[in-house]
Amino acid sequence: MLSLSTPFRILRQPLCQSFRRSSTASTPAAFQVFDRQAKKLQRDRAATDKEQSRIVDYLKDEVAARVADRLLDIKREFNAVVDLGSGSGHIVKHVDSDMLNKLIMCDMSEKALYRDADQDYEVEVERMVVDEENLPFEENSLEAVVSSLSLNWVNDLPGALIQIRRALKEDGVFIGAMFGGDTLFELRTSMQLAEVEREGGISPRVSPMADSNDISRLLSRAGFTLTTVDIDEIQVNYPSAFELMDDLRAMGENNAVLTRRPFMKRDTLMAAASIYKELHGDEDGSIPATFQIIYMIGWKPSEVTPQPKERGSATKSLKEVL
Repeated sequence: MLSLSTPFRILRQPLCQSFRRSSTASTPAAFQVFDRQAKKLQRDRAATDKEQSRIVDYLKDEVAARVADRLLDIKREFNAVVDLGSGSGHIVKHVDSDMLNKLIMCDMSEKALYRDADQDYEVEVERMVVDEENLPFEENSLEAVVSSLSLNWVNDLPGALIQIRRALKEDGVFIGAMFGGDTLFELRTSMQLAEVEREGGISPRVSPMADSNDISRLLSRAGFTLTTVDIDEIQVNYPSAFELMDDLRAMGENNAVLTRRPFMKRDTLMAAASIYKELHGDEDGSIPATFQIIYMIGWKPSEVTPQPKERGSATKSLKEVL
């Protein structure tokens, strides 16, 4: 676990069990979980306050750097790479001309997309206003697609992955990062306990998130091969739950679930902050916030894609190797 500053476990169902999504890119989602228009407005508002939104880039910049490292590990120079859900440009800060010639930044929020349009980068940048649920790219047209902390707000995740796979050329690669199911479990449990205590019930305050098993299945279902999924955790310390929620809002990462309540009562909010510090607080008075990140890599099949050997074809025993 990485700390960017100096066991209550959230009860949840796996994403695939908690709600169903459509299985194709051409049909509407069977069940809408997120308010996409609300999410766009949240990103717009966050990008409007340029100074504050740049201050809270620390989390997205860190995850983007790790996505860029995975792209660097592929010993291939790309002509153009699509950054899906780029925001103001987090991945572009960590790539250079030895990796690719042009990065096509795509985001549903035009204000976020052009927040740092006056900045110079080592690679050519093209910006496109794109909804991650409806990709405009032709089939077999892209060498690589990357996405960092954006697809977790997509309703039709299987459909989005299918669209990405179709848009890739044969032997093209997709590298992505999403928030995992244990993200902000401290905040989630504290809010649930506060609402039960003060209001006699709970409401969705943090969006449902996938786990690694979900992502592995979804990548295979979308037609990717040689898939790789790994998990990392980043822990950030805050003075209190209020600063954490302020930063989430400034990031444009506040709640966008359709069934969310429009507000939380003041006494419930105060109780949640108190419970958070009591259950999870550090000795110095700060509170930790855990962000679980799921990284994924998938390749579009081609004639040159390595295939697994047939069962029983091994010439050495695993005991000999170990």
